[in-house]
Amino acid sequence: MFVKRYKSRNISGKLKVSKLLRADPKLRSMIPHTESFHLNNLSSMVKRFKKVYIKPNTGSQGIGIFNLTKKDGGLTLKEIVNRKQLVHHYRTVKDAYHRIKSKSSGKMIIQKAIKLDKVNGKPYDIRAMVQRMPGGSWTFSGFLVKVGAKGKIVTNYYQGGVIYTLRKLGRKQGLSASRSAARKRELTSKALKIAKSLSKHHAGMHEMGIDFAYDKRQHLWVLEVNSNHPQFRPLKKLDPKAYAKMKRFARSYGRKDD
Repeated sequence: MFVKRYKSRNISGKLKVSKLLRADPKLRSMIPHTESFHLNNLSSMVKRFKKVYIKPNTGSQGIGIFNLTKKDGGLTLKEIVNRKQLVHHYRTVKDAYHRIKSKSSGKMIIQKAIKLDKVNGKPYDIRAMVQRMPGGSWTFSGFLVKVGAKGKIVTNYYQGGVIYTLRKLGRKQGLSASRSAARKRELTSKALKIAKSLSKHHAGMHEMGIDFAYDKRQHLWVLEVNSNHPQFRPLKKLDPKAYAKMKRFARSYGRKDD
């Protein structure tokens, strides 16, 4: 587990972040319904939603994630084990719950699944990096787009996905220049609002990696906020200008690696 040794506090736990953001009326509509993982909550969420994700409350790289879907009178459970995706079929929620419980450790959460927008037939999400400038105010410093491997329940490049720039995503989707610019403005604005909202509750934060996703109807969602050492190394070759900017801001609060 990474131990942070530089000046930037973090908010630990996806459930806590979800609750803080849902409490903000300007951001609530972007936050998927999220609950702590236990049998009653899993049963009620499966009744309410066709598909849910079960994730570690803290964690990264797509490890330890499950996807549970109602299908043909039963349930299909997909799980990520290291870099493999396994598939199981169950008759009841209780059976699926016991499988998840036996294969997970630590606190887990349940989150409504979002039908992600796709590029070239593959789902994607968008990581927005926000950082404190040396003067103290929040600024947007760059994007990277995570495009999932075909059939995978996660988009993380550790799990076989690929990385795009936001510009490349727009080109691949055939978006006009004006539509791409509007998307960038929306993402930047929402990222800064999230940073300001969360940092009001938790002083001493200097960086956040915010994972956004558009659904099939182009509604914008927040899938996750990582304030514990969010990674930007993939941009070193992909977008050197954004990478250099992130490094410069990171050095100002004591972060020397990437």
